[in-house]
Amino acid sequence: MPDSKQDLGRTGLDFCLIGIDVGTTATKATLIDAKGRQLAHFERPHPTIRTTPGMAEQRPEDWLEGVFGALRHFSGAVDPSRVIGIGLTSQVNSHVFVDARGEALRPAITWQDTRAAEDAALLDRQVTAEQKTAWFGGPVPIDASHALSRMAFVARTAPQDWAETRYVLLPKDYVALKLTGEVGSDAIAAVGLVDSSGAYVSELLKLVPGADKRLPPLFPFHHIAGRVASGLAFPGTPVMVGAMDAWAGMFGCGVVGDGDAMYQSGTSEIPGIVSRTVVPTPGVILFPPYDGIRMHAAPTQSGGASMMWLSTLLGRPAAELIECVSGMTLDATTPFFLPHLAGERAPIWDATSRGVFARLDANSGPEQLTLAVMEGVAHSVRWAFEALKQSAALDPGIVHISGGGARADAWCQIRADVLGKPLRRTSIPAAAALGAAIIAGVGSGAFPSLAEAVRELVQFDRSFAPNQERRAFYDDRQLHFRQLYEALRPFNKALGEAP
Repeated sequence: MPDSKQDLGRTGLDFCLIGIDVGTTATKATLIDAKGRQLAHFERPHPTIRTTPGMAEQRPEDWLEGVFGALRHFSGAVDPSRVIGIGLTSQVNSHVFVDARGEALRPAITWQDTRAAEDAALLDRQVTAEQKTAWFGGPVPIDASHALSRMAFVARTAPQDWAETRYVLLPKDYVALKLTGEVGSDAIAAVGLVDSSGAYVSELLKLVPGADKRLPPLFPFHHIAGRVASGLAFPGTPVMVGAMDAWAGMFGCGVVGDGDAMYQSGTSEIPGIVSRTVVPTPGVILFPPYDGIRMHAAPTQSGGASMMWLSTLLGRPAAELIECVSGMTLDATTPFFLPHLAGERAPIWDATSRGVFARLDANSGPEQLTLAVMEGVAHSVRWAFEALKQSAALDPGIVHISGGGARADAWCQIRADVLGKPLRRTSIPAAAALGAAIIAGVGSGAFPSLAEAVRELVQFDRSFAPNQERRAFYDDRQLHFRQLYEALRPFNKALGEAP
């Protein structure tokens, strides 16, 4: 790295960093200064195409409109010469199939898409739990969102697209290609494809002929993928390879050391614990070690997505619904809500499960349904945290929370009560975008390590302490929440597998 840039953090020069997150519902970006203060932010929604059962696709050109729009916006908010690096992050497992010219052959298949479930089941049956543990450190499932499942699905249903595919890229890697002309990714985002050393598992890739030739080369998060092409905002500025949203969000949550715990709340909820200890646990995603960090994650399927669904159903803004229940107390009359609107990921990985309200009565109006959704999402995360605590062999004392879904104080308090843990909330809600900017700070040489960059750039606005007097109440509700899923499991499985 150039010495002049390595000196920036130490001399206090007035540099800026950009972080861009291609999320599930929107492209979000943040422009921060050397102290982590947000100078400007940008957000542009993008739609998801759901025209057939199980489909959840997005147009890559919609992402680019958001990315280019963010850069243009920031170029008018700050002297471009102050920006020393751009970091990227995105949703995973979402996949873009591009040809040799770097053009998308079809809409991107997002992580919510379940059409590859049949291909996933076939692949999963060909891999033993012992093989998974040897490769990944634990029994990581091959589900409908796994890259190999997607490749098998496209090869089976669109052989011409598969034949023309040169690379299968994540959204952040597609954006980097369009900004710089270079192709690359990172080993952590290739979860389920690489072993604990960060190398592709050749034995696994052989299950889908040609898969190995369509995967990008792998680099560290802070590796400079290339520089912004001329004709775009911030030409010549280095663009880092970046990290998947869970990891970027982890840094944006202020989580980087052993024993730290995170709760990212967005379209889905992503709880995680950093621990070098590994106890193989079904349902947990175990990432390869990176820079001394070993993250155990348990992403659920529908967090903020559940509230957006309720908002659409009732025809009222989500913020308005949440505001209406502020000050209300959950009690035994509050309905139960199973937030499995598109199946569930961690810790049960059940694509056939579906959402349900239970124990509705004549008094169950919008407020009661809103409370039920808020509590149900929290219970799904508590269930995931139970698996994480076993996998990481530790019980964190405090959890850092961030994301758009964490902006509502009332919902944060419900989460703290359900988890029985204090929550500490970051001041910048776009955790993943902030994490991408943090990575840019390391790649540009402004900070010598991720740990130092996290400590310098992440700030918090308030904490939420659990109501210990209600611990028994929520313990009982968690038990019934799980029983509701188990009771419906045979019903959902039969319908989900029906022709």
